[in-house]
Amino acid sequence: MDYTKIIPKLSLENPIEMAEYYNDCGADEIAYFDSTATKEGREPDIQLIKDITRKIDVPLLVCGGIHNLEDAKKVLYAGAAKVCIKSAAISNPDIIKEIAERFGSDRLIVTVDLEEKDAVSWAQKVQSLGAGQLLLIGSEREHYVATVKEVMDKVKIPVMVSIPYDTDANVVALLEETKAQAVSLYTEEYVDIMELKQECALNHIEVNTYESELDFDSFKVDENGLIPTVVQHYKTGEVLMLAYMNKESFEKTIATGRMTYYSRSRQQLWTKGETSGHFQFVKALTIDCDKDTILAKVSQIGPACHTGSPTCFFTDLVRKEYDDTNPLTVFEDEYNIIMDRKANPREGSYTNYLFDKGIDKILKKVGEEATEIVIAAKNPDAEELKYEISDFLYHVMVLMVERGVTWKDITDELAERR
Repeated sequence: MDYTKIIPKLSLENPIEMAEYYNDCGADEIAYFDSTATKEGREPDIQLIKDITRKIDVPLLVCGGIHNLEDAKKVLYAGAAKVCIKSAAISNPDIIKEIAERFGSDRLIVTVDLEEKDAVSWAQKVQSLGAGQLLLIGSEREHYVATVKEVMDKVKIPVMVSIPYDTDANVVALLEETKAQAVSLYTEEYVDIMELKQECALNHIEVNTYESELDFDSFKVDENGLIPTVVQHYKTGEVLMLAYMNKESFEKTIATGRMTYYSRSRQQLWTKGETSGHFQFVKALTIDCDKDTILAKVSQIGPACHTGSPTCFFTDLVRKEYDDTNPLTVFEDEYNIIMDRKANPREGSYTNYLFDKGIDKILKKVGEEATEIVIAAKNPDAEELKYEISDFLYHVMVLMVERGVTWKDITDELAERR
């Protein structure tokens, strides 16, 4: 389904915190524009880009400091979904073709300043060289809107308009006037993207909002019109709490993207986090086979329980000893232990010994353990192989921590290869 994308720009003061907020509150993509890198001729801040992409699920587009193909490669390898260039394209138009051929047109945005002479012709040339999208900038509103329309009439690739955010109404008006496929919001403030999208929808602008496949009236509710809702963390799978919804709270949850329940004790709606700030942002809502229980997968801000506990389920009633090792989390847990050793060294720790010796020692051990795997694999007894693989993976994780590579980086890369 085609829809207009809402793409907020990150503040340079607190980009990671803002990225996490926009990731949860409905942004379709997030833009990081490092204007200081552009002006000073610096390279992109690769570590910051990595840190941002590790915190978000939506695509990140990066502009600023990209002067050549190598810069674009570093940014994309750091996790950005797209790069956006302007001055580099003007000084060397061939860079557009180089990036498009190497990484694909869909990963390249070129900025076109509509205040410049022959901006429309430049937009056409940019398209012919392989750009996958245009970001159109300009100041004077009337001239800007008219030129955006002219560009859109001449090119066949998606166009993103830009606007300094002040009110939802101004954004809606710009989208109504231009019919652009995306809008970039420039502001140092936090914008409620879902609220903006609701305003867009009211004005018949197609946007990506939550929409239930089933009407609430088809659910099996109790005599008070309530349905129990089990709340689960969308990444860890941990069950956080149980609450109840009625039709009004369900519809408000869909509209705002924030979990809203019905309080049986207070006899009123309550949005989780309204007073504490511990919001639950919707990732998915699923109903069971009998249509009498909802499972909500959420991004939880802070603890879920009013006691301060991460989950409301922390009081044991009956417990039998069992092995609850989860193979899906073992690598992440072990990685976190190694990372903690690096940050908080312990006397006598082998892990700290490796970090103290440096990268050459770590690489030597990785090579040695890889060789041990080959030797063990020749042995009919698989027990030795199991130990050697474990040793190898441990040393690889030490290397990963030393070089700032996470398991998310690895799994994301593997997922892209499927």
